[in-house]
Amino acid sequence: MAGGKLSARQKMINLMYLVFIAMLAMQMGKKVLSAFGRMNETFEETVTSSTEANNATLKQLSGLAQEQPEKYSKIYQDANALHQKSTEFNSYLSNLKNEMLSKSEDKKNYEAMSSSNYVDEMFFKDGKETAKGKEFVNKVASYREDVLKLLDPKKDAALVKKVKKWFDTSPDKHGKKGKREEPWLASRFEGFPLISSVSNISKMQTDVAATEKEFMGTSVSGQRKSDVSMTNYDAMVVFDKNAYYPGEKLSGKIVLGKNDPTIKAKEVIINGKKVSDDQIQAGQVILSGSAGNVGEHELKGKFVFLEDGKPVEIPIVGGSYSVIPRPNEAIISADKMNVVYRGVANPLSISVPGVPDNKVNASAPGLKKIKAGKYVMNPPKAREVKISVTAKLPNGQTVHSSKTFRVKDIPSPTGTIRGQDGYQKMSKSSLAKSTVGAVLKDFVFDLDLYVNEFKIKVPGKPTITCSGKRMSSQAVRAINKAKRGDAIIIFDIKAKLKGNSSYRLKKTSQVTVEITS
Repeated sequence: MAGGKLSARQKMINLMYLVFIAMLAMQMGKKVLSAFGRMNETFEETVTSSTEANNATLKQLSGLAQEQPEKYSKIYQDANALHQKSTEFNSYLSNLKNEMLSKSEDKKNYEAMSSSNYVDEMFFKDGKETAKGKEFVNKVASYREDVLKLLDPKKDAALVKKVKKWFDTSPDKHGKKGKREEPWLASRFEGFPLISSVSNISKMQTDVAATEKEFMGTSVSGQRKSDVSMTNYDAMVVFDKNAYYPGEKLSGKIVLGKNDPTIKAKEVIINGKKVSDDQIQAGQVILSGSAGNVGEHELKGKFVFLEDGKPVEIPIVGGSYSVIPRPNEAIISADKMNVVYRGVANPLSISVPGVPDNKVNASAPGLKKIKAGKYVMNPPKAREVKISVTAKLPNGQTVHSSKTFRVKDIPSPTGTIRGQDGYQKMSKSSLAKSTVGAVLKDFVFDLDLYVNEFKIKVPGKPTITCSGKRMSSQAVRAINKAKRGDAIIIFDIKAKLKGNSSYRLKKTSQVTVEITS
């Protein structure tokens, strides 16, 4: 084609060939621009769904911080601080994208966004970065450093590594030996099509959302791991009765809050003295000896366990008791708790020391006697309930006593998928066949719940409401279109009490499922 004298026909063929190549290059360029546009849409959808999920998790953490401040207050404070930084940075990135697209009449016409002029003028002038360009680089670097200050270098090592990589603004190195350096801003944005720069910033927004998600996820899972440590057990004194006569034999036991029959202390110290080995049993210590003289008494001491080869001490608390000269008031104690719960038949023991059961009368709204000394209470719609007791003593005198109990609602249920709560991983096929449930974790009563409705959010798809506890056909279709790594959220779970469906439970926590295949 390049040598010799060409005929008119050959010249025409060569010209047509060049035109064809040019047209092909233009077509390929349009496809690339459209691909960047579709990629940007995916990034923006991910940012929206991830932000909603992060907001829901942060709200859940806020509730946990109020209910269990010692466990979750610091986690919530750090998560909220990160959320504020992320929201501010994400807002800045959104405004920057809007400014880049301000002169585009049709924000969906990606093929028209091939020019780099507007972004180049925004970030560069005479080969140097403009004030706007420097501001952008500083914003990225500031967010990176602010996040790193909130992370623990050891506990959050994996996330620290990701944050440094995602928001790295150091110069890019080129060449086989990496000796040629190019400023980060120029390497990533100078000379690139407009839609490419917009997609680049949207990708950064997904990294911001991922940072929040991983931080809250690892913090909560770390707290749950800590919950099973021996340091979270409480040693409690449980007497057979609450008052004693002078010289009467003291009876009762000291048990761990999480009474595990496989647990036995290495040693137990009470009031400065070591308890003999025959009194230390699985998960408890048997008390014996005199109750002492009339007055207030207290048992102090500690359990000592070995954990990872090191001694762990658990202080003994709640060991106060009274020795009284004669019966002068009723003893009222809840069998399972210090409060009574609405919507549940609360068991109560009511008696007066030294007085037969048939001489004791107890009354209160919702209180019902079932057998000698045993009652159940279904609390009224009030914040407190007062139990009044009258007893006729052997000497003919009548004593009156009363006690006020706090009335609390049943705590918020925990949502589950296939019996597991929190953040789970499974395949699309497994999720589609799984059932949604709700449980009351660590609640003093064993109550059965059932789910009659829930909502599911698949990234890129509208929220779907399902009746009952199984996935609807619409939900299954949406799940089947999910991609590996997508986080599917199951929320707004409607749970009811079996046998008392009229009782309105608090909001059930959500479940998040990461698709593995």
